[in-house]
Amino acid sequence: MKNSSPKTAQQTPQQHQENGKVVHNPWRQLRSFTDARIGLGRAGISLPTAEMLAFQLSHAQARDAVSFPLDLAALSEQLKDFCASPLHLHSQAVDRNHYLQRPDLGRKLDQASRDQLSNFMSKAATATESHHDIAIVIVDGLSSLAVQKNAHPFLAQLLTILDEQPEPWRLAPFSLVEQGRVAIGDDIGELLNAKVVLVLIGERPGLSSPDSLGLYLTWQPKTGLNDACRNCISNIRPAGLSYQDAAQRTVYLLQEAQRLNLSGVGLKDRSQDDVIEHQTQPTNFLLSE
Repeated sequence: MKNSSPKTAQQTPQQHQENGKVVHNPWRQLRSFTDARIGLGRAGISLPTAEMLAFQLSHAQARDAVSFPLDLAALSEQLKDFCASPLHLHSQAVDRNHYLQRPDLGRKLDQASRDQLSNFMSKAATATESHHDIAIVIVDGLSSLAVQKNAHPFLAQLLTILDEQPEPWRLAPFSLVEQGRVAIGDDIGELLNAKVVLVLIGERPGLSSPDSLGLYLTWQPKTGLNDACRNCISNIRPAGLSYQDAAQRTVYLLQEAQRLNLSGVGLKDRSQDDVIEHQTQPTNFLLSE
């Protein structure tokens, strides 16, 4: 008779190897479904070296995303697919240090940019050209990497869907803004006489998402509005919300904002909901899946 207990006989490579150097963590199987730092394992009482190095790399990438400047020349070249020449604007934050230390300055256009927009509108040839339905504002925000990587492919999807709408949307010239925050879109939308402003901005980078693009929609933009007047679509990137889905949600919000003449807390994104009014047959909503 072999001198081994049933527990020893039934051990598999998936179980803890108490006498080995590496301890298996069953949580690690969930890592294929998320970028969150779960199931990192351990080597003795510490994190494995590979996981510690990966954390340090992600931290460095997040810091770089905040500090790297937006490549305006490269982005302007990409945007030629959609418009002839975007407007290059700047906030009142003169450099990155002022931008990070004085968020209020990033919410307002500097005087030169205001003058540029005023001159553009005064030179509009016709009354039609002096009124716009949508002003698209692309802002570096807290992650120029997010804007550099995601603005063009997202806009390609958005403009394709807009072109398919029965009622055309008149677009103002695209605006590229350095050292800007979300609220700077209110200044631009008001000066361009736009019904709605869409602000594409680099979101605050996380340790697993240094390239997350955010979109903020504001109906009837004007200086002094607060965040309760905006709708947000977040985490637009290949590893997050796809360009196609984000574009479809944006068009839904645009149509609803136009229909209801509002945006913000009064406008709910129900583009993904199986709402009662969309159902062809009555059902018990308490039992709907």
